[in-house]
Amino acid sequence: MKKIEAIIKPFKLDDVKEALVEADIEGMTISEVKGYGRQQGHSELYRGAEYVVEFIPKVKIEIVVSSQEYADKAIEAIKSAAKTGKIGDGKIFVSDISKTIRIRTEEEDEDAL
Repeated sequence: MKKIEAIIKPFKLDDVKEALVEADIEGMTISEVKGYGRQQGHSELYRGAEYVVEFIPKVKIEIVVSSQEYADKAIEAIKSAAKTGKIGDGKIFVSDISKTIRIRTEEEDEDAL
């Protein structure tokens, strides 16, 4: 089993969700997060005053899939749907999951997904 975490621009969330559904990826957790990478924040004007936005609003998507095949499908869907070609498009992290348990039924691993 694989866990895929993607940090993307908020306005790309609907595109990514649609791409994942088309790739037969079901279930995801979405969190609103803030952070920065290479862009190091930016300056904005508000009522004539300039201020620095150090942490940029982003969306974090978490998905757990049963196989490397589904992980590859999810990664490709996220990459194609989230890419704008500009700085700050985000990152995708992939890690191994050793155990999954559905609390309600006590099903485990792939059955719990």
